[in-house]
Amino acid sequence: MPWLILLLSAVAEAVWATALGESEGFSVLGPTIVFFVFLAISMAGLGWAVRRIPLGTAYAVWVGLGAALTVSYAMATGGESVSALKVVFLLGIVGAVIGLKLVPHDAPAVERDVDVRD
Repeated sequence: MPWLILLLSAVAEAVWATALGESEGFSVLGPTIVFFVFLAISMAGLGWAVRRIPLGTAYAVWVGLGAALTVSYAMATGGESVSALKVVFLLGIVGAVIGLKLVPHDAPAVERDVDVRD
């Protein structure tokens, strides 16, 4: 479940990043509202996920996948040019995210029920 929440938070990051660009410096109401709503959703999900996934891993997955989705959306909608190298590097980011999921990691101290004051 933590990984699903983290992935959904990364999608929410891509939504707020796209809305930020469309808000024209917060001067367009609709995208500005979308920005703030999805920013809150994204941060809440990331905050929840880091209680169960190590911070470095969770943050790398969140920002990497969010950035890849943002660029992919921009390319799909014509907001950014498409090139073979961009696609290769975006696939590299996605591959790295998958790799971080597959690499074994210790559960955070909170999850292991360890008293961190010891």
